Amino acid sequence: MAFNLTPRWALVLIVSACSFAPHLKPDANPWIELFNGKDIRDWIVKINHHPAGVNFGNTFRVEDGMIKVRYDQYGDFNDQFGHLYYKTPYSYYHLKVDYRITGEFLKSAPEYAIRNSGVMMHSQDPRTMKVDQDWPISVELQFLAGLDDGAPRPTGCMCSPGTDVVYEGKIDPRHCITSSAKTYKLNEWVHAEAIVLGDSMITHIINGDTVLRYYKPQIGGGVVHNYDPAIKKDGQLLHSGFIALQSEGQPVDFRRVAIRELPVPKGK
Repeated sequence: MAFNLTPRWALVLIVSACSFAPHLKPDANPWIELFNGKDIRDWIVKINHHPAGVNFGNTFRVEDGMIKVRYDQYGDFNDQFGHLYYKTPYSYYHLKVDYRITGEFLKSAPEYAIRNSGVMMHSQDPRTMKVDQDWPISVELQFLAGLDDGAPRPTGCMCSPGTDVVYEGKIDPRHCITSSAKTYKLNEWVHAEAIVLGDSMITHIINGDTVLRYYKPQIGGGVVHNYDPAIKKDGQLLHSGFIALQSEGQPVDFRRVAIRELPVPKGK
């Protein structure tokens, strides 16, 4: 399925997005803290090579009021990419995540995962993933920290395991699209946001600055492996899905994950 998103249609989507919230009463769409600061009982773990619900190596843990991703109980990484899913799927919403990339990278993990994490949006249900499926079919708000070489490494990028998005008027063939965000250091707290409007538009915001916008998230592309073919229906628009925090070999802390649902347009 291909889309030709003209500038006029892009403007219509942007105007529509901006028109939602002002018409709501202040208490009509309150912020909901998905992470309660105490435990992850409302979350589901899925780690590659393990069934859903198995928190191998205590990868995801709550300490000091934060969700921490750690690998001190791992031997070889063995491509055990993991994700922590909130129990409820969402469609139209505003997401806020405070994170910091920290600690020592697990050297047996893939090199591209150094100082790399993220939050997955519109993800498939983790209970539909096969035991050896490496990534969920989803769209990722990618978190990166700068490397020691001092080269720019913007955070807030988009990656697309098993998905495609429309960017600059056409489906973009790249797995990841670089944002216009700044480079942030190891151990530096970053405030990330995403405004997700169903299958219409997704906007990434880093520390208050809009850094990336794309359209028509849909199933397609590659990267994800060992999935159930019945789930991966290429060309199917992603109207809703689960939100998941990522683990791929780099320690990371999450001190806040909050969501505010937005109204769904008529006919959606």
